[in-house]
Amino acid sequence: MQPVLNVGVVGAGAISDIYLTNLSGMFKGLNPVAVCARHLERARIKAVKYGLRACTFEEMLADPAIQMMVILTPVDTHYSLIRQALEAGKHVYTEKTMTETTGQARELLEIADEQGLYLGSAPDTFMGTGFQTARKAIDDGLIGDIHSFSLSINRNNDYLTARFPFLRLPGAGVLRDYLVYYLTALISLLGPAARVSALVRNPVPRRINTLPGSDGFGTEIETPNESVAAAVLELENGIIGSIHQNHETLMRDRADFVLYGTKGILLLGNANRFGDPVTLLPVSEDRDPAPVVLEPAGAYPDNSRGLGAAEMAAALCEGRPNRASKEMAYHVLDILECMEKSSLEGVFVPVPSTCARPALFMGRV
Repeated sequence: MQPVLNVGVVGAGAISDIYLTNLSGMFKGLNPVAVCARHLERARIKAVKYGLRACTFEEMLADPAIQMMVILTPVDTHYSLIRQALEAGKHVYTEKTMTETTGQARELLEIADEQGLYLGSAPDTFMGTGFQTARKAIDDGLIGDIHSFSLSINRNNDYLTARFPFLRLPGAGVLRDYLVYYLTALISLLGPAARVSALVRNPVPRRINTLPGSDGFGTEIETPNESVAAAVLELENGIIGSIHQNHETLMRDRADFVLYGTKGILLLGNANRFGDPVTLLPVSEDRDPAPVVLEPAGAYPDNSRGLGAAEMAAALCEGRPNRASKEMAYHVLDILECMEKSSLEGVFVPVPSTCARPALFMGRV
């Protein structure tokens, strides 16, 4: 029987409810026991709601009964919090991205390796039913050899930056806050990247808050992070593809995520969700083949945030690498930094890091 790890949750913001709900009941290998936040009163509210103990971060670090910490704070706090947790001997799983910079992340990887500790990072949506259905189709050769992909996504930053003020903080631009979902899914499906060329822009550094009921409604707000990006990416295996991201549209989230193979085309869903359907356009003499929605594979079609932490606990028990690994999180962050460097220098930029492609995930944890 898999041992149960006692977990301390750091952060009591908007994402904490789904994590605390899932960690408390969806997964068998985790036992959330405590929650902390910068403002202790917010931690107390969550503690009462979920039957946990509210404490300070320092108390959590000092508690030998807590074996894993799950960090749900804004990205600009990740480096310090993760480092302290690792140095206190805790396994750590964090929300995306692992840190703001690869330099920070590299230090954390080295500490985790030196201490023999597991470190994992969101997003874990790639382990949901949708992308595991696509992964199985690829592994089964359903669309043959893949030579290219295309990815185009949009969001409405007028709405999002008003509703979620953290999107105005350092490290919360569209690359680290949102493209990270799609790049993680892409790397998990097709393997690591070799080089990238990109243009990254922030065309609207200030805007009027037009969201009724939000703090600062009707006033000008600063939105200093990038909101539009375009890129060409070459993977280590030679697959090439295009990335288009525009968060200055009026529409809510929409995604066109397509893999092109010699035997067919796969239409994938929103990488911010766990269970979007996967559609196959098979090779056919008909110029307009009938689309086929693939039978779902995998056990997590619904919002299963925290799955990465639970799978990491199972990996720890079994003595194997975890799928939402620190190496893949580092590699994705490396790609994002290389996109920024390419935009500044106007050249293709080699991606220095690499990572293993995580194994197909069909089970439950």
